[in-house]
Amino acid sequence: MILFFALLFVASAIAGFCAFVIFWPLTLIHVRDRHPDLGERFGPGAFMQPAALAWLMRGDYRSTGDRSLSGLATPARISVLVILAGLGMAGLLWLVFEILK
Repeated sequence: MILFFALLFVASAIAGFCAFVIFWPLTLIHVRDRHPDLGERFGPGAFMQPAALAWLMRGDYRSTGDRSLSGLATPARISVLVILAGLGMAGLLWLVFEILK
């Protein structure tokens, strides 16, 4: 039963990854089109750049005052948190399984 729940957490991490792949590029395109100074700071190919991901995870997009940007970046941020939580919980349950085995 423990491994079943671990697989469910992995499935939630996969769902979070799917949401991230949808919302993060849309956020970056919005930044490129409406906030060129911010887009220049990230540079080209910002999809997996640590500076852009840190900007997302810190929630710095809220300081722009652009509600459309917040509407795109918030689901991307939540999806990253779902990925991390899902994989963390799956790893924890796997560890519990190994200890109880």
